[in-house]
Amino acid sequence: MKELPTPTLPLSPSTLPRRSLHPGSPDPDGAGLADLSAGGLLVAWARHEDEVRAAQRLRHAVFAEEMGARLRSPLPGHDIDIFDDFCEHLLVRDAATREVVGTYRVLTPAQARRIGSTYSDTEFDMTRLRNLRERMVETGRACVHLRYRQGGVVLALWSALGTFMRQNRLDTMVGCASIPLQLAGASGVAAAGGAAASIWNQVRERHLAPIEYHVRPRLPLPLERFDGSLDIAPPALIRGYLRLGAEVLGPPAWDPDFNSADLPMMLRMDRVHPRYRRNLLGE
Repeated sequence: MKELPTPTLPLSPSTLPRRSLHPGSPDPDGAGLADLSAGGLLVAWARHEDEVRAAQRLRHAVFAEEMGARLRSPLPGHDIDIFDDFCEHLLVRDAATREVVGTYRVLTPAQARRIGSTYSDTEFDMTRLRNLRERMVETGRACVHLRYRQGGVVLALWSALGTFMRQNRLDTMVGCASIPLQLAGASGVAAAGGAAASIWNQVRERHLAPIEYHVRPRLPLPLERFDGSLDIAPPALIRGYLRLGAEVLGPPAWDPDFNSADLPMMLRMDRVHPRYRRNLLGE
């Protein structure tokens, strides 16, 4: 197993070195695994390249094989981009098989400075968030194996992310939340675009951030071309973010490679809904 490289710059405002940002987590077998076996799950931060590769294979299975994304990857069967080497990779495994069944990646402020950008910056003009960046992380590439989409994996991921944020004194998460343009019931370009436009119209009414945090898509989805009055629910992950207290930062960008409309979203730790603060933030 190849150890992940230690960058020359610190990973976060804390003094902890990279791959050591997770103090106090239970480690029952010495592999950095927090035992959530009541639900048959183990949650861990990747420590070796082969663990990152397992996450990238899951991402490929979900995004390319299941959703039809066109991925430009240097390794067949893996979803790999230039941000991966700068990110922390969170894994959820089946406790019985050790198969990786859920993942997120996290780009911390220091690592974002090191690469010079976040993934979200490639889709949106994020200028208005410049004052948040010192304590802002980007989360992305969230996915769960098809057989494990009953909620437990996502809850395990969110709990670990909340602990990560608290321990490293980080207060804002941002990222792109995708609306697949092949949503069930949407056939053809007009119907797919109408689904995305309708979801945008729903979330902007109740969950739009204050104007000082608005961002602009670099490749906007042409919302005016579609029927935005369809009765269609947002994807489960977006609904979950909104229940936590996340805000939408503006209209969606079009990502032709992933065949999705991407909503820019932000979750500020001080605005997490009281119902979820204990599980997410340990309060």
